[in-house]
Amino acid sequence: LIIDAGVTFPGDDMPGIDLVLPDIRYLVENKHKVRGTVITHGHEDHVGGLPYLLKEVETPVYATKLTLALAENKLREHRLPTDCLKTVAAGDVIRLGCFTVEFIGVNHSIAGSLALSITTPAGVVFHSGDYKIDHTPVAGPPMDLARISEIGKKGVLLMMAESTNVERPGFAMSEKVVGETLNHLFNENEGRRLIIATFASNVHRMQQIIDLAVKYKRKVAFSGRSMIGVAEAAARIGELKLPAGVVVDIDKIKNIPDGELLILSTGSQGEPMSALTRMASGEFKEVKVGNNDTVILSASPIPGNEKMVYGVINNLYRLGAKVVYESLEKIHVSGHACQEELKTLHALVKPKFFIPVHGEYRHLCRHVDLAISMGLRPSNALIVDIGNTVVFTPSTMKRGESFPAGARLVDGLDIDDGESGVLRDRRHLSEDGMIVVVVGVSKVTGEIVSGPDIINKGVMTDGGGLAEEAKGVVISAIMQADVKAATDKAQLYSTVRRALRNYVFRKTKKNPMVVPVIMEV
Repeated sequence: LIIDAGVTFPGDDMPGIDLVLPDIRYLVENKHKVRGTVITHGHEDHVGGLPYLLKEVETPVYATKLTLALAENKLREHRLPTDCLKTVAAGDVIRLGCFTVEFIGVNHSIAGSLALSITTPAGVVFHSGDYKIDHTPVAGPPMDLARISEIGKKGVLLMMAESTNVERPGFAMSEKVVGETLNHLFNENEGRRLIIATFASNVHRMQQIIDLAVKYKRKVAFSGRSMIGVAEAAARIGELKLPAGVVVDIDKIKNIPDGELLILSTGSQGEPMSALTRMASGEFKEVKVGNNDTVILSASPIPGNEKMVYGVINNLYRLGAKVVYESLEKIHVSGHACQEELKTLHALVKPKFFIPVHGEYRHLCRHVDLAISMGLRPSNALIVDIGNTVVFTPSTMKRGESFPAGARLVDGLDIDDGESGVLRDRRHLSEDGMIVVVVGVSKVTGEIVSGPDIINKGVMTDGGGLAEEAKGVVISAIMQADVKAATDKAQLYSTVRRALRNYVFRKTKKNPMVVPVIMEV
């Protein structure tokens, strides 16, 4: 049974990479054993890798309506059939081989989020999915704590629970808090154009914004590919209500007065190609930000994105806009459980064994400490890495064999297993640059008949002086090579490359990629 099929996004150390996929060799080798895939919710780190999984493993996929609407868009982009997608709802129970899966409704920052209670031959496994305990959600019922309590009373062998906000004390604020803040911001900015950036997947937030736009008689223009895609998918299944006449195309907003327009945009994380980032840099054709704009970032920076987010904020201020962000207003709430909510789940489920999931390693360690503080025996908690297996009986938990695991890199239309030299070469080029030396040598005598010409990319050359000296180094290296070496192209290539690398390192303390091009004449 596969739970979730997500992707992560590349960091600064992965130049040119679009997506990072899990290595699923183990699943491919054992695909005859796969009985089904269940998706807890529609965020990219849980559903974004589904097309790549389905290309290699045939499996039915079970999820709620919005999750499947987003998944269907992805499968169509990859020209994959969608008949494997099966809709479920909170409260449903399905049988997949030896597994019985019950879907339990939870609150999160996207509609249709689920926890899972999986009955296996060894016992019940409870998987929390991503969740928060919101007693006043803006849409749908609160998290089904009563059903979770019943499952806990019957006995749970293993709980796997998310750990994202384990370092935050207290409770996550209700989504209604954001609605109240947005309401007073709409009220305060009468006559000004509003631009709101938020996570495209947060349909409940989107609905609150649209409802306020209707209340304050503003038209709504969606900006950004993912924002438009999610809005269309959510509206198609009735998860997002778009009153007639409210939505306008972004390329038709010029004649709408500022006080009657709201632009709902992607880019709350400062992504380089997002709509808001392009607006802030003056590169967005349809929207020119100015003195009568109020820009609201209804999201907090994901760790690692702070520099990009604050760069966008600085650029918006330079253009004369008023900017509202999390440190100024209660404009965003987390969709992940904080410490007291995690404690509540542990108290209700009372698992015999516990494996923390969904977080960095420090989060997993802190979550184990929290579980122990709730009465769990230290020997009954385990932190596992990707590629580990854990073997259960009704009364024991122990580590099993490990299997090959890691990352696969999506680069355009190609998928790299991460072990080739492509990424290593890109890092090398990005850090140290490249020098190409082109030289023609006689096929008979090995003497230089043309060049050498030095082509430098990304290497500081001291106003050209280094390049001129480098020519002398290449000439000297070729002249000092014996005749046999000079007429051996491979050996000559090595001689020139070594001499030039050593020289450049002495002069610059950098190690650029050196590519000799030897032409025999």
